Amino acid sequence: MNTTAVKILVVDDEPPIRKLLRVGLSAQGYVVNEAPNAAAARQSVEEDLPDLIVLDLGLPDTSGQDLLQEWREDGISVPVVILSSRTDEAGIVKALESGADDYVTKPFGVNELGARIRVALRHRLQQQGEKAIFQTGGLTIDLVKRIVKVDGREIKLSPKEYDILRVLAQHAGKVLTHQFLLKQVWGPAADVQYLRVYVRQLRQKVEQIPDQPHYITTETGVGYRLREPE
Repeated sequence: MNTTAVKILVVDDEPPIRKLLRVGLSAQGYVVNEAPNAAAARQSVEEDLPDLIVLDLGLPDTSGQDLLQEWREDGISVPVVILSSRTDEAGIVKALESGADDYVTKPFGVNELGARIRVALRHRLQQQGEKAIFQTGGLTIDLVKRIVKVDGREIKLSPKEYDILRVLAQHAGKVLTHQFLLKQVWGPAADVQYLRVYVRQLRQKVEQIPDQPHYITTETGVGYRLREPE
């Protein structure tokens, strides 16, 4: 993706964070605008809609969670990457379920954030045209024939294991919350323990070292992420 013309709005009340992101993301070729609070962010979005928003949850006037929900209710669908502290897992989950595309925890590296931004932008472009074959590293999923291979060897999955893997592949590179996966595979009333059991079984089949997963990684307290295509 050519990032030269991509406009990013950074919404954070901490000047050092904004400076870090302005310098780091500008060096990656993005055009960066800043807002220190929700009021300034609303005005910026209204005047010049960005291609992506980096949003801190802890704003001084309105919570980032409420601001995100407001934008989504208004039909503003640009990708949003959340910034949050590691202890705010409940806030991260709520933000993701309200329409955030990803999150990065503080403290963070600009390169990590840049990778999350690229995934969010690319995923939005791909949503209209899902490919029949998904591949990341040695893992290949034929989404039409429902065939899964690891390093060329076909892997037999149960229907639920496949369904979990399919949903993860459709959103590869993005973290999916427990509740999102449960709703997609079992329905809204399912217990999260079902998901943990099946993910454990799935890792036994697709990972070389299940306890050190390469493809299906855990976002502690939030959900799971499938490694994006290379």
